[in-house]
Amino acid sequence: MAFYRKQPQRVQTKIDWTLKLTMELDVIPEKYFKHLEGTNLYEVRIRVGTNIYRVFTFFDQENLVILLHGITKKTQRTPPKEIEKAKRLQKEYYDGKNK
Repeated sequence: MAFYRKQPQRVQTKIDWTLKLTMELDVIPEKYFKHLEGTNLYEVRIRVGTNIYRVFTFFDQENLVILLHGITKKTQRTPPKEIEKAKRLQKEYYDGKNK
């Protein structure tokens, strides 16, 4: 994922740590992994210093987490265009999988 590769090592480490939680815990605190209401998408929530990052994900079957794309969050609300982009990428994933 290009977003991940562009981040400083500290941010990559925090993303890795947060994703590891999804594999180890049955219930992940919303502070780190939040369902986006009205969708079947989730956002991985990362804070490093004063910067806030979001990585959009979804589950394919029960345990496979698919990472879609990430953003550096600059406003209180997640921008709707970023949620729409995640939905489009999710659809592309399923369209490609079902071929």
